[in-house]
Amino acid sequence: MPQFFAQIGQSLDGRVATVSGDAQDISGADGLAHLHRLRALADAVVIGVKTALHDSPQLTVRLAEGENPARIVIDPNGRLPNDAGLLLDTSARRIVIQACDAPRADDVEVIRLKRDGWISAHDIAQALRGLGFQKVLVEGGGVTIAQFLEAGLLHRLHVAIAPLLIGSGPQGLSTTPIPSLAEAMRPETHTYDLGSDVLFDCVLAANRPTAIPCAH
Repeated sequence: MPQFFAQIGQSLDGRVATVSGDAQDISGADGLAHLHRLRALADAVVIGVKTALHDSPQLTVRLAEGENPARIVIDPNGRLPNDAGLLLDTSARRIVIQACDAPRADDVEVIRLKRDGWISAHDIAQALRGLGFQKVLVEGGGVTIAQFLEAGLLHRLHVAIAPLLIGSGPQGLSTTPIPSLAEAMRPETHTYDLGSDVLFDCVLAANRPTAIPCAH
């Protein structure tokens, strides 16, 4: 299987956007540079269609040295328009994972997978393995990261916390409720002061090779 690592940027109170959906300035300059370093370490970056539609990310390496990773969008119902910027930019391979027959441009690859509510993270992992990807960054949003986390596929999770309080809005990660703290995940965790943000580097699969070396 590819080695999966994830990054999420959030506020002190665990929010990733305002109620209106504004998420542009949560991470500081150093947090954004770290995210671009992670992209440079990956050969593919995965996002969900909601992130693609709301944030219009470029998914390129602009603040670090390295090659742009392949861009993969999980879009079960084919909602992402073909004129989306991340599909039109030909500087990297573009792949859409969908459960329908929505047509795509000839130079955009389509992976058709069945769905049962959400497309299975394990099915996605198998498909990406078949395409030869080895290091995959799951960048967002929180629902997509949570699906890979609960499937036991994440090797590392980076949580970058910015010093601001939003008060309301979507949370970073929401997983299946647990009845007691004794059942909570307690990964081996290292913290790093990035400057504008504080990074929590969580090792989720210590018995397997780590997905990435620490970039600090």
